[in-house]
Amino acid sequence: MKPAKVTLIWAALAAAIGVPIALAAVSPQLAWRDPVYILAGFAGIIALGLVLVQPLMIGGYLPGLSAYRTRRAHHWIGGALVAAVVIHVAGLWVTSPPDMIDALTFTSPTPFSPFGVIAMWAIFAVAGLAALRRRLGLRTWRIAHMSLAVAIVAGSVVHGLLIEGTMETMSKAALCALVLVATVKVMTDFRRKRRMLRAESIAQR
Repeated sequence: MKPAKVTLIWAALAAAIGVPIALAAVSPQLAWRDPVYILAGFAGIIALGLVLVQPLMIGGYLPGLSAYRTRRAHHWIGGALVAAVVIHVAGLWVTSPPDMIDALTFTSPTPFSPFGVIAMWAIFAVAGLAALRRRLGLRTWRIAHMSLAVAIVAGSVVHGLLIEGTMETMSKAALCALVLVATVKVMTDFRRKRRMLRAESIAQR
């Protein structure tokens, strides 16, 4: 791939994540928020950006990385995603424990809360399963991982779209759309590759 195209791809990814963060940073709503709440909010925005990076990384759509480095980066970004979610939830707990209890027990009146909680537990589940990958076997791991990935993406996108907070509407919608498109793309490509491998296996018999 030509260097100019490589640079363009990485610049587009940086813009897709950086623009929503930058616009949120100048939101007038921050004037009435305390530092812990702001930290929690931006941790959530960063987490949404990392959800975009993960399918692009594992699908091999980001140039300049070897297969080994791509897998390692995918694992490290997964860890960063878990950390961002923990900071997001912990910060909101510090600022408003009753609201977080309602959210975690699915009794919150806010429509966005259950989707965020579902995505959170799915992220934690993927992290837990990663430690059991060898015991589970490749096939079981892939099925579980892909199923949880769908829950993470769907929950994160709906959670983000329903919140009316510091994120600017259009950039947030664009980021959420990119997350959906990237996830659908990688899942479609994986299914196509499995079908091709299955067809080749049958033909060789």
